[in-house]
Amino acid sequence: MFADIVFINGEVITVDGNESIQEAVAVKDNQIVGVGNTNEMNGWTGEETRVIDLDGKSLLPGFIDAHLHLTIFGTNLLGINCQDPHVQSLQDLYTELKKKVDQTSVGEWVRVTGFNEHAVLERRFPSKQELDAISTEHPIVIIRVCNHTSIANSRALESVGFSKESKDPEGGKIERDSNGELTGKVLESAHMQLFNEADYSDKEIEEGFKLASDTFVKAGITSVHDAGSYGWGPNVLHLMKKSIDSGDVKVRVYAIVGSLTDSKAFIRSMIDDGAVTGDGDEWFKIGPAKLFTDGSSTGPTLATRKPYDSNPSDCGILYYNQKEINGMLGEAHEKGYQITAHAQGDRAIEMLLNCIENVLKKHPRKDHRHRIEHAGIASPDLQERMKELGVVAIPNPAFVYVNGDSYIHNYGDRVNVMYPAKDYLEKGIPFAFASDTPVITHSPLLGIHAAVNRKTISSQEIGSNQKICIQDAIKAYTYSGAYASFEEQRKGSIEVGKLADLVVLSESLLSVKLEEVKDLSVELTMIDGKIEYEKLPNEV
Repeated sequence: MFADIVFINGEVITVDGNESIQEAVAVKDNQIVGVGNTNEMNGWTGEETRVIDLDGKSLLPGFIDAHLHLTIFGTNLLGINCQDPHVQSLQDLYTELKKKVDQTSVGEWVRVTGFNEHAVLERRFPSKQELDAISTEHPIVIIRVCNHTSIANSRALESVGFSKESKDPEGGKIERDSNGELTGKVLESAHMQLFNEADYSDKEIEEGFKLASDTFVKAGITSVHDAGSYGWGPNVLHLMKKSIDSGDVKVRVYAIVGSLTDSKAFIRSMIDDGAVTGDGDEWFKIGPAKLFTDGSSTGPTLATRKPYDSNPSDCGILYYNQKEINGMLGEAHEKGYQITAHAQGDRAIEMLLNCIENVLKKHPRKDHRHRIEHAGIASPDLQERMKELGVVAIPNPAFVYVNGDSYIHNYGDRVNVMYPAKDYLEKGIPFAFASDTPVITHSPLLGIHAAVNRKTISSQEIGSNQKICIQDAIKAYTYSGAYASFEEQRKGSIEVGKLADLVVLSESLLSVKLEEVKDLSVELTMIDGKIEYEKLPNEV
């Protein structure tokens, strides 16, 4: 029996239990059948075997992103994206909006994503009045890059019932000016209500899935933990499964069950359906039940135990009280779910840990692998509780690169325990890296770069005590992601018998200067033994 594909003369970073570095790998059907030096792979090479000479380049397990938003990333690609290079100012954005309005039927939504007030020339948000000047016949919504805040015109606000007389919803805010008039800006649960109203058709969602999958594959991502599609309900999971079955989505999906607009209803519907964590196959599997407990790190709206350094009167926003968190996630745990929550601030993390401690006392379960999504400000006392409770942390290392300058401003010395990978390693707390795209770029190489350098985009040091070595960063983007979804026996490392999900980089990852890690590129992505992406010779 010969292999279908053999990789030789490479730097094979196996991420096995010994952290061994090999030279060659043989693949047959959808599995790895040989790992060793180049000579040892000769026995797997037949006349029809494709032999790929890596010439010293790195071959790694396929990257596993343990928290991103597949649906939102994909549908964002259908509209105006403020992260496109030509959108440098509000005037550039308004020009694009006017074009889109002219192309859109009256009454239909016009959506903008990826807005960052710090990245435009004017350094401010648009106003409702400016958007009304573009159109009052189309509902217009501009979604901030964090996906926790949006700006809308009058038509969009009216569509969700927001008016001057509206009260702030629990866990949210409808911003008003000094005269009590709506500014158009809404935050947290108010934003989520608006986001839910501006939903997409099934056809648009499926188109977005394909665009997202193609983008992820080119970045070497072979598995994703989809962290929810917010307000679009369980139907999105059915559409996702359909797209995987058709081959439009090529990445493996671990589907986290939750919704920002009504997580309780979403989880309830899945429990009533009889679904539970682990249901599915190697392509699509039900993951944990998830709540959102607080806001975003850049809003800043995350819930903290002491006020922000930038605002002594602000400690962020909480979505639920302790009783509500215990009730919903407690029932999910009892039914057999892995449980998790978006918890960025130390106050929110503490509440989630209280919940996990409570549910484990009532209904003990070994190897539950309950998670914390983000765990932004993970203070030492909270880390100790994570270890005691056996919790898996899902930090976002690239946040410190992209958002770090604002973290230093808003949280001061607390940056030393933000996304604290080194502390997790030393304490034996399992953790898996994630991008949270579309909040920031999906690139695993940027995440690895941020974890080993701990510098902001402006080259400021940020929590340098949390730097980890490159091997540990690679593991957090591969094996650890598989562990967080109970799949480490099938993927996450290059070992005989595991799924042939592999990625080839443009250079040796172990030899490149640490400050240049983010500049590497992906040359080949294999999923299930098939090459799904191969960079063309002249492709940039």
